[in-house]
Amino acid sequence: MTPRQHRLRYLLAAGFHELAWTEWGPEGGAPVVCVHGLTRNGRDFDMLAQALAARGRRVLCPDLPGRGTSAWLPDARLYTPASYVVALAHLLARLDGMVDWVGTSLGGICGMMVAAGANNPLRRLVLNDIGSRVPAAAAARIAAYIRQEHAFADLAGLEAHLRQVHAPFGPLTDAQWRHLAEHSARLLPDGRIGMHYDPAIAAPFAEQPAGDLDLSALWSLNRLPTLLLRGAESDILEAGVAAEMAGRPGVALVTFPGIGHAPALMEPAQILRVADFLEAA
Repeated sequence: MTPRQHRLRYLLAAGFHELAWTEWGPEGGAPVVCVHGLTRNGRDFDMLAQALAARGRRVLCPDLPGRGTSAWLPDARLYTPASYVVALAHLLARLDGMVDWVGTSLGGICGMMVAAGANNPLRRLVLNDIGSRVPAAAAARIAAYIRQEHAFADLAGLEAHLRQVHAPFGPLTDAQWRHLAEHSARLLPDGRIGMHYDPAIAAPFAEQPAGDLDLSALWSLNRLPTLLLRGAESDILEAGVAAEMAGRPGVALVTFPGIGHAPALMEPAQILRVADFLEAA
């Protein structure tokens, strides 16, 4: 199955910028938008997207601003979830109808923001290892990691790095790790390989106040049927927070053992959980 590559222009902060996305499945299929985590890109969803496309769904996997093949923003202060939702809203407007949303980590925060809006176009929501609160220690860990700039001699070096920092994704195959590496690589001016995102996405973390990241106000506005996925060893979505969220009607919680932050959604059992949930009427 061959994906289609697209770009659109969106207006943000008095300028136009380009958002790129990868699309799978029949153009007339019911759409699913899959939004990735903080330092990742839309190609993380290739395996999930192919499985959903095989069920007749149209799957759109955008690269958030500053990631993958989307344009970098001229002002680092714009790298915030509010800006990402502005860009994604342009994509939703093109679809002009009801949409299912799969969001991993940051992509889930964006999904909660869209779901909180009046007259939003979302039908079902999948939150992958993100919830109504992120503990301060976990937020600090992410901030420390993203402030580091990395350069590697070759793709093998980048892959080794990903295997280390993203070990919580779970037991991926060699082919899956190589897939992540190939779509995470950016050629640097000196010939080395860097990560395929703008290092400036770290800038807003310097201004982030200490303490837990409280997303409960957003979550309280969500009325969608929601599938909450959690890695059993996650430090981002604590077991107690997940259980509290799952106490609301219409919210189903699935915990994957031996996985941290966040389930990669590449393993067949994980894919099946998402596909079956989105197939429900």
